[in-house]
Amino acid sequence: MGQRYTPDRDFNGARTATGLLLPYQARWVSDMNHVKVCEKSRRIGLSWSEAADDVLWASQRGTGEKRNVWYIGYNKDMALEYINDCANWARAYNLAVSAMEETEDISVDEVVEDGQKVVKEEKILAFRITLESGWRITALSSRPANLRGKQGRIIIDEAAFHEDLRGLIKAAMAMLIWGGDVRIISTHNGDDNEFNSLVQDIRAKRKPYSLHRIDFDDALKDGLCKRIFQVLGREWTPEVEVQWRQDVIDSYGDDADEELFCVPSQGSGTFLSRALIETCLSSDIPVIRYERPASFAELADHVRYAEVEAWCEDILKQYLDALDTKRRHYFGEDFGRSGDLTDIIPLAEQQDTTFRAPFVLELRNIPFQQQEQILFYIVDRLPRFSYGSLDARGNGQYLAERAMQRYGSYRIAQVMLSESWYRENMPPYKAAFEDRSILLAKDADIIDDHRAFKFIKGVAKLPETKTRGQDRKQRHGDSGIAGALAWFSTRQDVAGPIEYETVAGRLEFAGRGAY
Repeated sequence: MGQRYTPDRDFNGARTATGLLLPYQARWVSDMNHVKVCEKSRRIGLSWSEAADDVLWASQRGTGEKRNVWYIGYNKDMALEYINDCANWARAYNLAVSAMEETEDISVDEVVEDGQKVVKEEKILAFRITLESGWRITALSSRPANLRGKQGRIIIDEAAFHEDLRGLIKAAMAMLIWGGDVRIISTHNGDDNEFNSLVQDIRAKRKPYSLHRIDFDDALKDGLCKRIFQVLGREWTPEVEVQWRQDVIDSYGDDADEELFCVPSQGSGTFLSRALIETCLSSDIPVIRYERPASFAELADHVRYAEVEAWCEDILKQYLDALDTKRRHYFGEDFGRSGDLTDIIPLAEQQDTTFRAPFVLELRNIPFQQQEQILFYIVDRLPRFSYGSLDARGNGQYLAERAMQRYGSYRIAQVMLSESWYRENMPPYKAAFEDRSILLAKDADIIDDHRAFKFIKGVAKLPETKTRGQDRKQRHGDSGIAGALAWFSTRQDVAGPIEYETVAGRLEFAGRGAY
């Protein structure tokens, strides 16, 4: 493999563009991954910064790699703009470059005619410049067949607007065999678009690619408005930027979320279909429900403790004693006190690396101390306990903190459920259902909780509206959140033994959880 360009180095006397690029542009070109993807706002200059990197990459001699660059835009104007940007960057680097030439490239494609495969060649329009290294930068039309036989680096720009993006990506990945690169850049074009599917697959860890997300506010924070005003010769002030930002948003109207803020427009809005959920449910997994009246909280501490301890011994112990001591165990917990439920979902890793819930526990109207008592009763008895994640919003913060103190910060996540958390972690949870990697209890309320997730501004999360369970009592996607947190736990790195404070107040080493 040849030497790869990094932003703080020179090649052939050419200065890098780091000082000219805004921070988000510099982060993009500094990413050395062979395949990288960016979901972005309109008109933030990412293709311009990509051109800066492509010229330096193609200017290197003697690397052992073929360093031709192939750019795919979805129309002629994009191709011309990109080629002109590359030519300007070459001159800025003091590199000799040919004049842009409008030429013809050969597209080789296989088609079926009269039941037989026929290889057809077709001349296609291309724009090209040649660097002094001998490598070329060429802009082609958007057809997968155009990439066959090519080597080097491929850029697919505004990918969501190509007719056959899946085919383009499939053809582009052949570049990797001989050390090439693939760059995929786009604004969104609907939540059912192939580009959005690619982004969700990367977040779900199905695709081992680098992902960047740059919305309009990210670009403004890094100086986009200042740069635009500098180029236009306009005076910039913070107050002027605030008004300019609003004017831009207003100009896009209802399309602003998609065009500027990386939020694909909604199709059905459904995140998990009933059919998908039901493929990962088992009637052999019990749902345990425990509810006490409001007066229970008024009883003396020792009375409440004794009653809950007896319930744990009578009900929970049989399921915990049946757990396989050879399996690693995880859990997720969604907290509720007086309105919503508390749901606790343990997950046991199976031999085939899938995860099965031994049971699902739902608590309604249980006092804080007794929720702690029940949680600790369960986790203390999870064989090879590895990781747990708790909802730490509002009242849930107390129990999340107590769990961290008992089991250690390296085994407990105190999760503040935010839009960014949902954005990064719901795609992997959906992938668990699609891959049949998780098995939960077959229960009507659990199905409804998972169906409650909706795409809201492109992110799968729960709407504010509450629902009613089969018992007509209030729910708010409780088991869905607990399941997502449990799955989040299975994806965390774990190190170290468990130490926790026992009921008697002594600090003990938990041999069950050790490795």
